Amino acid sequence: MTLSVDVIKRGGQRQPEQFMREKLHASIVATCLSVRVPTGQAEAIAHSVCEAVVAWLQQHPEVTSQDIRIIATKHLRVQHPEAAYLYEQNKITI
Repeated sequence: MTLSVDVIKRGGQRQPEQFMREKLHASIVATCLSVRVPTGQAEAIAHSVCEAVVAWLQQHPEVTSQDIRIIATKHLRVQHPEAAYLYEQNKITI
């Protein structure tokens, strides 16, 4: 099943774009690596967080990038609180 969710970017200045799981995954991996999580573990964490976000998105056809950041942070916090803090505070592009 294809997920069709429009993401409204911060400030609403640009056109909404389709949710791209790959961007979220890369962002979570980069955050994990920044706090010295081993690559394999970072990939596993990112996969798990992405699964949770995609499940949440099934009920939301339009969201903001901040909504995605909040949900991703919530699930990341369970697996790696330090990475979650960094992800929540940084402006890593989703």
